[in-house]
Amino acid sequence: MLSKIDNRMVRVVRDSIPLSEVLSFGGLPLPVWGSTVPECGLVVVDGSSLPMVGVTVIRRRVSSNVPGLRVPIRCLTYGANAGGANSTRDAQINPEQNKSTPNNELGQYDIAIVGGGMVGMAFASSHSNLYCSKHIRVWLVDSSLTLKGLMNGTDDHPPDPRVSTVTPATISFFKDVGAWEYVLRQRHAFFDKMQVWDYTGLGYTKYCAKDVGRDILGCVVENKVLHKALFSSLEDAEFHKTIHPSRLTSMDVQSKKSTKEVYQPCCSVKLDLSDGNTIYSKLVVGADGARSRVRDLAGLKTTGWSYKQNAVICTVEHAVENYCAWQRFLPNGPIALLPIGDKFSNIVWTMSPNESTERTSMSENDFVKAVNHALNDGYGPHPSSSFLGYCPGDSSWEVPPKAVKLVSDRMAFPLSLSHAKDYASDHVVLIGDAAHSVHPLAGQGVNLGFGDALTLAKVIADGIGVGAELGELSVLKNYEAERKPANTMMAAILDGFQKAYSVDLGPLNVLRAVGFHMAHHISPLKKSIISYATGEQNGLSLVKIKVANTPN
Repeated sequence: MLSKIDNRMVRVVRDSIPLSEVLSFGGLPLPVWGSTVPECGLVVVDGSSLPMVGVTVIRRRVSSNVPGLRVPIRCLTYGANAGGANSTRDAQINPEQNKSTPNNELGQYDIAIVGGGMVGMAFASSHSNLYCSKHIRVWLVDSSLTLKGLMNGTDDHPPDPRVSTVTPATISFFKDVGAWEYVLRQRHAFFDKMQVWDYTGLGYTKYCAKDVGRDILGCVVENKVLHKALFSSLEDAEFHKTIHPSRLTSMDVQSKKSTKEVYQPCCSVKLDLSDGNTIYSKLVVGADGARSRVRDLAGLKTTGWSYKQNAVICTVEHAVENYCAWQRFLPNGPIALLPIGDKFSNIVWTMSPNESTERTSMSENDFVKAVNHALNDGYGPHPSSSFLGYCPGDSSWEVPPKAVKLVSDRMAFPLSLSHAKDYASDHVVLIGDAAHSVHPLAGQGVNLGFGDALTLAKVIADGIGVGAELGELSVLKNYEAERKPANTMMAAILDGFQKAYSVDLGPLNVLRAVGFHMAHHISPLKKSIISYATGEQNGLSLVKIKVANTPN
C-alpha cells in the first residue's frame, strides 16, 4: 500500500496497519522525525514478529531522484506490548518471562549492558533523559546476587563500609536521572572542607568549598544507597529495558543475517549466558569491573601494575558529628576519615599487605586505638613548621574527631592501576573499572565511571541523530576520545601521589612539604585542585544531556 501525504511517500508493507499507526506505531512516534514523515523518503514498516517479542523494524530510504543525499538505514526495536500505557516503564526482571524458543534465544536488543553495578546502572539510567530513549531496547545482565541485593533494599544499620565520595558533578547527574531524591532519604553526609597533612609535620593544606564559591566539596554515600537509587531511577524510566540475573560466558560479533530462529537487522553481537540463554545486541557495553569478562572476550588489552598495597576499609562511630573529610599521609600510605552521617565515618587506610593482615585480625578496641593514633600524632608531629607559612597553634589546623567504636566489618583488598589501551572495538565498548581502575586516595574512581556512562550515552544519542548505526566503531571512538584523556590524567596524578609518598627520604619530604605549602597558599593552584576534586575538570560536568523531547 502506498499513500501520499504533502508530496511525501509512505509505504506500509503490511496492509492491515492503518496509516495513522505508521505515523505513531503502538502509541510511540517514529524515531527522530517525531510524528512527521521525512521529506523525499520512504518509511517502510515491517510488521513481522521475532521469537518472543514483537519487533518493528523502521527504515528510511532516500528517493533516487535526490542526487547526492545519503541517509543511512535505521533499525530500532520495540517490545511486543509497546502500545501499552506502562510497557516501557516497568523493567522486566524475571528471565523466565523471556523464554519461548527451544534454544532459549531471548531476541534482539539495541544495547546490552554487562554489569549491573553502579556504573552499569548509571549508564542504563542515563537514557531516561535522551530524546531517542523511547526507541531503544536496553538489556542488562548481572549476577542474581547483585540483583537480590537491590531487591532487598537498604537498611539504616549497620553502615556499610563500602562508600563513595560523589562530586557535585556526579550529584547533578543523579538529579538529572531522578536518583538523587532517593539518596537524600537515606544516610549521607555533605562536607564543605577537607584537611590533608603528612606524618612529618611539614606538609599541610586545607580545601574549603567557599574558596571556589561552592556550598559543598562532595557527599559521602554508602554504595548500596547509590546503587539502589540508580536501580529505582531505572525502574521509573520510560523506555524498554530488561534486567536479567545471569552471567556472560561467551560473546561473538556476527555479521547481518536472517534465519528462522532469529532475525538480525544489523550487525550484532551474540551473547551466551550461564543459564543457557542467548541474546543478540547491536552494542555491548562492558561495565563488569576491573576483571571484565567483556574486555577479555573482545580482546581489548590493558596496561598497569600492582601497588603492592592493600586498602583496609571499615566504619567507625564518633561521640560528635563529623562534617569534614580528613586525609593523612603515613609512611606506608594514606589514611582517610570520611563523614557518612549519624556520627559515623568511613575509614580507608592504605598499607602494606602484611600490615593489613595485622590490622584486620587485631581486636576491635586495639584497631580503634590504632586509627586514632594514625589520625593524631602517631608516626610524627602535628604540622608546625614556620618555614611553610604556619606556626604552632595555627587555628586553621584541626585534630580529627576521635573514633569511639568500630561498627562494621573490616575489609581489605589489593590496590592496582589498570588502563585499557582501547576503550572500544566493533560493537563493544568499556566503561568504569572495565576501562580503568585507579588508586583510591582521592576517591575519584566511581566518579570517573559515572563520567564514562554519561559521555557514552550522549555520544550514542548524537550518533543516532546523524544516522549512525548503534555500535559503529567511529561513534564509539568519539566516546574514547572524550574520556580517555581525562581518565589518563587522573590516573597519572594519583599514581604520582602514590609514588611520591612511597619513599621516606629527608630531601623528598621537604619537596613534598613545599608542594603542600603551594597548594595551601597559591589561590589559582588551590582552585584548580578543587575543580579536579569536584568533577569540573575530569569531563563529567562538561557533558550536557539532551532533555527527553522528541523533535516535532
